[in-house]
Amino acid sequence: MPEAHDERKGPNEPKGTGVYIHGHHESVLRSHGRRRAADSAAYLLPELRPHHRILDIGCGPGSITADLAALVPHGHVTGLDAAEDVLDTARAAARERGVDNVDFTTGDVRALDFPDGSFDVVHAHQVLQYLGDPVAALREMRRVCRPGGVVAVRDVVYTAMTWYPRVPGLEDWQRLYVAVARAGGGEPDAGGRLLSWARQAGLTDVTTSAGAWCWSGAEQRAWWSGLWADRTLSSPYARLAVEGGHTDRAGLEDIAAAWRAWGRHEDAWFAVVNGEILCRVRESVPR
Repeated sequence: MPEAHDERKGPNEPKGTGVYIHGHHESVLRSHGRRRAADSAAYLLPELRPHHRILDIGCGPGSITADLAALVPHGHVTGLDAAEDVLDTARAAARERGVDNVDFTTGDVRALDFPDGSFDVVHAHQVLQYLGDPVAALREMRRVCRPGGVVAVRDVVYTAMTWYPRVPGLEDWQRLYVAVARAGGGEPDAGGRLLSWARQAGLTDVTTSAGAWCWSGAEQRAWWSGLWADRTLSSPYARLAVEGGHTDRAGLEDIAAAWRAWGRHEDAWFAVVNGEILCRVRESVPR
């Protein structure tokens, strides 16, 4: 069946594709490298067994990947990312932590270069939101997961983010981010759509949950506001926002200033809501 027209995509955006709008700017890795399995994959951890083989899709700088490897000491973890350069950071992180049951490789979640049933667990954290066809990606994740294994996915809901105080300008940031992400072919509210996408992909045994990150206190608010101010001005997202006609440089500077203003408030608080699915693979993918 041909893919239906999606009004979220730009007029020249190929159907079925998506853009990773953040890139691997330092401000992005500052955030992603701080993530750990305990705060980003807690819903999955009770499923892990010491012998498990895990595929970690969209592994980025590998901080979650290394944690997963430590939790399966008699198993193995493969971290996969579309960008080779970030994998050097991931390999260094694994070496620094003394984790040796892990390898890293490049690949495309839409066409995974692994045989059917290769893994006990297939995990993707903050990946599907950037894909033009997340259902196809979930089918591939299901294909490489053995019967009895699990496909685990966690993604954000950008429009559910909330904060205090309501500093002027942060609503503009939220609207701008959603517009840029959808123009790139992705879905910034992916977390709320995971169950629907999983069912469309043929995954029938699905457990849903939600998790949140929360930042407050002097150190956390400085870290969160600072990385978003820098990302707003200097990452590929900033370039796409201007080139796509969503804002101009002055608009970006106003938003960065709003982030810094929020971070100076002693009672500042920010929450990010994430949707989660844990899908039990009951049988091999039908041929």
